[in-house]
Amino acid sequence: MTNPLLDTRGLPHFDTVTPAHVAPAIAQLLADGRALIAAQSASETPATWDAFVAPMIDAGERLSRAWGVVSHLHGVMDTPDWREAYNAMLPEVTRYYSELGQNLALFVKYKTLRESDAYQHLSPTRQRVISNELRDFRLSGAELPDDQKPRFQAIQEELAALAAKFSENLLDSTNAFSEHVTDPALLAGIPDDVVAAARAAAERQDKPGWLFSLQMPSYLPVLQYAENRDLRARMYRAYATRASEFSAEAGHPEWDNTPLIARILALRAELAGMLGFSGYAELSLVPKMADTPDQVFDFLRQLAHRAKPFAERDMQELRAFAASELQLDTLEAWDIPWAAERLREARYAFSEQDVKQYFPEPKVLTGLFSVVENLFGVSLREDQAPVWHPDVRFFRIEREGQLVGQFYLDLYARDTKRGGAWMDSAITRRQLAGGTQTPVAYLVCNFPGPVGDKPASFSHDDVQTLFHEAGHGLHHLLTQVDELWVSGIAGVEWDAVELPSQFMENFCWEWDVLSTMTAHVDTGEPLPRALFDKMLAARNFQSGMQTVRQLEFALFDLRLHHESTPAQAQDAQTVINEVRAEVAVVTPPAWQRFPNSFSHIFAGGYAAGYYSYKWAEVLSADAYEAFEEARQAGKSVLDRETGQRFLAAILAVGGSRPALESFRAFRGREPRIDALLRHSGMVESSQV
Repeated sequence: MTNPLLDTRGLPHFDTVTPAHVAPAIAQLLADGRALIAAQSASETPATWDAFVAPMIDAGERLSRAWGVVSHLHGVMDTPDWREAYNAMLPEVTRYYSELGQNLALFVKYKTLRESDAYQHLSPTRQRVISNELRDFRLSGAELPDDQKPRFQAIQEELAALAAKFSENLLDSTNAFSEHVTDPALLAGIPDDVVAAARAAAERQDKPGWLFSLQMPSYLPVLQYAENRDLRARMYRAYATRASEFSAEAGHPEWDNTPLIARILALRAELAGMLGFSGYAELSLVPKMADTPDQVFDFLRQLAHRAKPFAERDMQELRAFAASELQLDTLEAWDIPWAAERLREARYAFSEQDVKQYFPEPKVLTGLFSVVENLFGVSLREDQAPVWHPDVRFFRIEREGQLVGQFYLDLYARDTKRGGAWMDSAITRRQLAGGTQTPVAYLVCNFPGPVGDKPASFSHDDVQTLFHEAGHGLHHLLTQVDELWVSGIAGVEWDAVELPSQFMENFCWEWDVLSTMTAHVDTGEPLPRALFDKMLAARNFQSGMQTVRQLEFALFDLRLHHESTPAQAQDAQTVINEVRAEVAVVTPPAWQRFPNSFSHIFAGGYAAGYYSYKWAEVLSADAYEAFEEARQAGKSVLDRETGQRFLAAILAVGGSRPALESFRAFRGREPRIDALLRHSGMVESSQV
């Protein structure tokens, strides 16, 4: 029987693939890859694109496609058998890529091609592929002495295993907690749909009452709306101490991520030192837009200098309101979301729960698709494909009847799915002998699902998250680049990869967009203009606090990976406390363990790169300003001409050229911070 992981002729075979397929398929692909590497390293293989590079790309894609399916299922179906299958082959895959990156003979072949006359006749896109490969070989230790390469490889393998364990510990500790409520009085203030979901959760376990979890669709509404302070405090403490030494209280000390953090940081520092860098932050920035850690520190601290006065004002207002209107003389961490929601309601006469009733899933998707179609001249419609869960849907994008790309949409939270929202590539566009291979993406969120006979309804924050991930998806799906390693999001600098995603969020604040994508879940009535005006007035509610919170995370990440003294860098809790003293206006309890759940930097790709969100937000706000300028000129904010320019300059070119060149091609100048400050409401009225 053919192993479905080895069949790359079309879409992934989610209907037939099982954990038992993983080891034999990956083992075969690794063996095939090593055989090819041996052949490509041989002196008789000429250092040309067709003879040397193209076969490497083909073999690399076969492995990345198969392992990508396994990694994806580990993220969205983290059952014991899939976890075991993934972890069993993770060291083997990591070892293979480490060997590949350290192969001096391959490195020399790429250098020979780079220095040959043939290089000058390659397209600029292929030249960029070669330049990226040379850079990545250096960063992978290809130039290390032979006696150091085994240690470098061992570090990479251990780091991969630690990242997987970090994520698994967080998921397990999140799922282990539930708040079982049997007293109806404790439900006061919690939205009806959240209560209904908690009742359904209890019924699934044959329990009376209601069951609340630490999954975001359950946890966040409790913090925002529950009037019972003790309930909020219990939920907050459970969430804030996940995967920490407090896991021992639940009988699972092995879930503590604290020793993993120390080990990850130590290994990253050692890895950077072996390559001649002063720290991991310096190494991390080599393939990014930013040049040095000091440049990033300056950027973050300048933004903090602009934002902190607004954040302090936000906090003063919240404390005063809590004392005078809520009888809370002391504002604890578990009170802040609740008090903030009460202040929003008092100041703007609406709540997020009011807004949520107007965003049922079908209307939201129709609205999102309409924006994409209007801006970029494509059409979207539902398609058919094998999926990994009944809730998953599949769509296709066409232009003038021709397939452009396809994507899976997995919207709802599940206890087998890691938290957060993300986009990942399943298939990347490239040119093959038989024609163009069209790209395929995964779009994954953790939104509340339907309850009873009503469709799922999303908060406005959820809608923005969906638009954000769709922006990543468009970057991957609308590319016109035919070289695999710089097509779509491949090869895009990490601190620019958030540009299209954050750009798309802006449309969630446009009346012409929102007015077409709302229908009250009970009445079907569209969002009233008066309520939208209140939302718009509240758009920058506590934006100062939100900004310094993101800067806190970014500075924490950068300091952890830049500190010269290992003992300082490894004491994550001390570092974040020092960062909070510098930029934060909210000081959480001493027992809060945020670092232990910071998956972005310990189990994701954002190590020494979390600053990318703010860095790219400068680019995205400035780019969106072009659409605002179109509206000022009497056009629509969904102006097709401006959308086509954005498509041609940013989305279509992917990683085939530096991101700054793409930005300049769209805006005709260097990026400016002004639009971000204006969008965030962090401009004094005299400056507007």
